[in-house]
Amino acid sequence: MKNFELFLTQSGIPIFYVKIGLGFIFSFLITFFSIPTIVKISRRKNLMDEPGIRSSHLRKIPNLGGIAIFYSIGICASVFAYELFDLYKFLFASLVILLYIGVMDDIVVMRAYKKLVAQIIVSSLVVIGSDIRIRSLFGIFGVYELNYVVSIIFSIVTFIILINAFNLIDGIDGLAGGYSIICSALFGISYYRLGEYNYPLVVLSVIIIGAVLAFLYYNLSHYRTNKIFMGDTGSMLLGFLLAFTSVCFIDIFIDKALPNVPRYHLQSAPAVAVAILILPIVDTLNVIIVRIINKRSPFDADKNHIHHKLLKLNLTHRRSSFYIIIYYLFIVTVAYYFRHINVNLLLIIILILGFIGAYLPDFIYRLRNNNN
Repeated sequence: MKNFELFLTQSGIPIFYVKIGLGFIFSFLITFFSIPTIVKISRRKNLMDEPGIRSSHLRKIPNLGGIAIFYSIGICASVFAYELFDLYKFLFASLVILLYIGVMDDIVVMRAYKKLVAQIIVSSLVVIGSDIRIRSLFGIFGVYELNYVVSIIFSIVTFIILINAFNLIDGIDGLAGGYSIICSALFGISYYRLGEYNYPLVVLSVIIIGAVLAFLYYNLSHYRTNKIFMGDTGSMLLGFLLAFTSVCFIDIFIDKALPNVPRYHLQSAPAVAVAILILPIVDTLNVIIVRIINKRSPFDADKNHIHHKLLKLNLTHRRSSFYIIIYYLFIVTVAYYFRHINVNLLLIIILILGFIGAYLPDFIYRLRNNNN
């Protein structure tokens, strides 16, 4: 690869843009051509997702689409964003562990505590081994720099919460995939604007977009023979990668005094990261609050998620996913516009808007019933 980069440099071709283009094309094509084989094997071996209490589908659907996503990201990131694996030694190992746990859960349904142990191990590898952690809260609740041990614990918990929160929004066609594309695009644009030191993260974001776009072609398919879900394999993998990119984003604005690395400052960086990931955060908080109020275990499955509420309004999966993504893009726009105000105030505004979006479908449903 380095010889290829040298050839491009001598030819006057920008290496970064070649990586962007090839990374997107190959990640898309690898996923696109892998999924039909996975669907065929899943149907032949009856490796299907059975309709359950949280399900929004009524028939068996193959649920190993996450394998194709991992396959694509694993290959393309290793080739076009290999610098990431030099900088973050345990990143690829973490992805492999998540692949194994996800596939096991999609096939035989693992116990929750086993998944949690695996997520703790994966998060610890990245946080401690690769030193990707939240070092400061930038003044949220009056807290700035975090003690090393507190920073480690807080970062591991953040990874685990985001992995599981993203898993929870994967309930209807197109939502988890579409939302991960939007998040990756927003982080990718941000990294691009923050300078060439962050270009490997831009390439990773583009690779994720390419892989998930190809997956959505099948996930949103009207033909039963092509349809597939990403399963826990895909949702945990994407949740982990989005947690990784969001923590890296916050970390950029920490003054670490590294040589040859430009310094940036954005006091509201954590609030902006929360805005980009607001859907899984608010959806998870909302269902936990509802379950506690109803004196039920926070881990019980139900249909109180935002996407379930929209389906209750007789919307299709596609329209529900579209409306949810558009609303939360609005929140990101608000966060970006007010990014220079006090970080605590911005965080409150973001969370209020997030919860308004969570309860808006309930309000519309009651209003419609009262009118009838």
